[in-house]
Amino acid sequence: MQLVFSDAHYWENFLPLTFTRPVAEMRCGILTFSERWKKLLNTDEISYITEDYLQQKFARPEGKESLFITPNCIPSDRVLEQIKGLQLGEALVYENELLAAKVNVGNFSLDQITTMMDVEGEIMLFKQPTDLFSFNDKAIDFDFELLTKGRTSQPLSSTNGFLGKTEDLFIEEGAVVEYSTLNTKTGKIYIGKNAEIMEGCHLRGPIALCEGSKFNLGAKVYGATTIGPHSKVGGEVNNIVIFGYSNKGHDGFVGNSVIGEWCNLGADTNSSNLKNNYANVKLWNYKWKKFVDTGLQFCGLIMGDHSKTAINTQLNTGTVVGVAANIFKSGFPPNLVNSFSWGGMKDDEKYNLNKAFETIEKVMARRKVD
Repeated sequence: MQLVFSDAHYWENFLPLTFTRPVAEMRCGILTFSERWKKLLNTDEISYITEDYLQQKFARPEGKESLFITPNCIPSDRVLEQIKGLQLGEALVYENELLAAKVNVGNFSLDQITTMMDVEGEIMLFKQPTDLFSFNDKAIDFDFELLTKGRTSQPLSSTNGFLGKTEDLFIEEGAVVEYSTLNTKTGKIYIGKNAEIMEGCHLRGPIALCEGSKFNLGAKVYGATTIGPHSKVGGEVNNIVIFGYSNKGHDGFVGNSVIGEWCNLGADTNSSNLKNNYANVKLWNYKWKKFVDTGLQFCGLIMGDHSKTAINTQLNTGTVVGVAANIFKSGFPPNLVNSFSWGGMKDDEKYNLNKAFETIEKVMARRKVD
């Protein structure tokens, strides 16, 4: 069965993270939304309905019977069974929006849907970037169960200190953990294949350290935190999501934040996640073209792919950084740093596109990624 992930009207909600990917390829918990749905529905046959320029990389659906999914949600067991039981022409609706439908994508139209049914259980629906860190604790719990049920963890080395239940810790093959403390009383901890936790780290779950990633010497990690594949993290982090292939390798604090792929935060980069007056944080909304109240007291950084900060960079509460921005000037940059900004300040020149792409190619080649 072909799964078709539709961005619907959510793609713009998740900018700048979705400038470079469909909604289904964002990470939260341990997995991306697409990886989670593939496991839940036991299929590798996937395609996307997304922005035209992204379709050059992310395959369009073939014209055949398919399961159409709004990917940015995590279903309860009951809702999952409803989705699996859909017949051709049937659809599930949640909050008056199409959640899933079995249709013929080749000539898809709403006329194909003959039966609309409300979901009969709960789902966790992600509507905006801040939901990725706000719901990350529940997403880690869900993915932990999905990935580890019926499996046996690798043993934890006796050099480590451990608090909590051993069943709430899972270490994949090839992972290395030495002379650190791990606390699962506050949430589950998942350590991916060939990941490494260097000496002197302190972890309080829920935490997901994905395949090939590292916590550098002395890192202090508070949950709910996800470090996507092939990333390096040091210093202090609290409730952040890194999609993958990004580094925050040195001292400095980042909290209540989402960072895309191929980003690098220079040494002693600090991102505020709380205003001095304890007011709700406002974030730039690309859809509405204005700053919008998040309803959150804690909110740090939302950073698109390939963006970088220099050493000692200071980022204000609720900063949004676009794609391939390069922040290196002194002082606080504005709360919106546009894509391809060269310097990070409001009136700075644009990063030369040829030079930006040259750097991107070099960075990706180091990781042997095309």
